[in-house]
Parts: sequence; structure tokens; C-alpha cells
Amino acid sequence: MTATVTERPPLAEDDLADLPVVPARHPWRLVAGVLALVVVAQFLHGLATNPGWDWATFRAFVTADTILRSVGVTLQLTLYGTVLGFALGAVVALLRLSPSRILQTIAWAYVWAFRSIPLIVQLVFWFNLSYLYKEFGFGIPFGPTVVSFETMDLLGALGAAVLGLALHQAAYAAEIIRAGVISVEAGQLEAAAALGIPRARQLRRIVLPQAMRAILPNAGNEVISLFKGSSIVYVMAIGELFYQVQVVYGRTGRVVPLLMVATVWYVVLTTLLSIGQYYLERHFARGADRTPPPTPWQQLRSRLRQIPVAAGGRT
Repeated sequence: MTATVTERPPLAEDDLADLPVVPARHPWRLVAGVLALVVVAQFLHGLATNPGWDWATFRAFVTADTILRSVGVTLQLTLYGTVLGFALGAVVALLRLSPSRILQTIAWAYVWAFRSIPLIVQLVFWFNLSYLYKEFGFGIPFGPTVVSFETMDLLGALGAAVLGLALHQAAYAAEIIRAGVISVEAGQLEAAAALGIPRARQLRRIVLPQAMRAILPNAGNEVISLFKGSSIVYVMAIGELFYQVQVVYGRTGRVVPLLMVATVWYVVLTTLLSIGQYYLERHFARGADRTPPPTPWQQLRSRLRQIPVAAGGRT
């Protein structure tokens, strides 16, 4: 005995349009979201009610003059270290891309040395440079010196910190820039050379705009790391943010609220750096993405404009 299977006739387009659309349900996503919100709520409740955080001391020092001056020193170290580090890093990257074996070896040795030695060791070394070299001079190599000056007058604590941060940053910046340059297809340079475009214009108009898309994310990370890593100069008794916080809680004994002062300042300034990085990446992505996605601010304005329209539709 065999059963016959009757085939259903295909549905017309009008019938398909009348079918109800049932969204897929994901109950475990809802459960995970509720649990995450509960954990966040408990954490915030602990921040608000735990007396150990001592928010009164936090409010007293978060905008104190000493803290604001130390924030300025931290930003100064970050700015000088970033500008000098990436300027020197660009030179080292070009040396590594040079056809000269001698220049490649020198650049490779620089990157190898400054990435191998911990930053704190470099800072202490530059801080004690006058112990090794009493004076520097210019003149004939292995001959008489024409002009000389003492290293004690050349490098103070802040100068030694900037020099150490810049030289350390240059080793990483060189590899970031080199990776961005070699990410550009060589065929584009060959086509530009065939059109008679000079090498300098090729670098400025063809290589750099495309390389920046690969350079910026890693460069932004390095700048933020340098900003937070500038706290390591406390070993040189420079009044940056972390050092000043240590001085204050050493005098008052309020360790936790003063650490929260430093934490809040680091979070706020890192957020501002991240926003700047986002808009820089968006600017240099215009060639690859002609219609970039809207920024968070544009999305917010769009949603706010839709609220009256939705309310009018319900009415």
C-alpha cells in the first residue's frame, strides 16, 4: 500500500504579502542582559554607598590646583613625547625602507635596542646621563673640540623624561609607520612613476593618504599608552598626575579617594584622545568609504528628530 503525496500549489505574491511576520525570539539574550544590568547596578550601588570610597575627599581634590597643574604636566609630557617620537619614528621608518643595507641595519638596531630595554630603565639612564658624560662637544671626530657644554645644564628632570619617552616612542612609531607604508600596493607607485610623478609627490599624495588608514589605529593606541605610561616618570620626582597623587595621599593618608582622582582624570583624557582618534580615522577613510557611517552625534540627532514624527503617527 503506497501513500500518495499531494503537492501544494505555490502561493501567489499577494498571499505571501499577507503572511504574518513573527520575529525570532532569543530568551537567553534577554536573561544575559538582565543579569548584566543587575551586576552593573550592584557595582554602582556599592560606589554610592560604600564609605571606603570617601567621595568627600575625592570632590575636595579632583579639581585642586595641585592636581590640575599635574594634569598639565602629564599632557605636556604626552604632547612632547608624541610629536618628537613620531617625527623620529618617521625617519627611522624611512631608513628601514631604504635600499641601503647600512641604513637598514642602523634603523633595525635602534628599534631592537629601544624595544628591548624597559622604559623605566631608559628614564633612569637619561636622568643620570651627567654621571657618565660630564660634557658634550662638537668638533673634529677623534680630534679637538670646538664647542662644548656641560650635560648638567643641558638636561633637567623634565628634559630627561621627554627625551626618554620620545626615544622609546620612536621605536614603536617607526614600526607602525613602516607597516602602514608597506601596506600600500607597489603597483600604485609603479603607475605613478610611469606617469612621471616625482617621488616626493608620490609619498605625499599616494602613499601617505592610504597608509594613514593603517597607521592611525595603532598610532592612537600608542599615544594613549604613552599618556598613561607617562606616570612612570614618578621615579624622577616630576610632578605629573600620579606622582602628585602619591604626594597628597602620603600626606593625608586617603589612598583610595586620591587614586580615584587619578583614575577619573586618566579616563576623561583617554576618552578625549579616543574621540580625536575616531574623527581622524573617519577623515582618512573618505577615499575607501565614500559614504561613511553617521557619527554617534549624528545618530543621536536623527533619533531625536524621529521622536515627534513617531508621536504624530501614533496620534
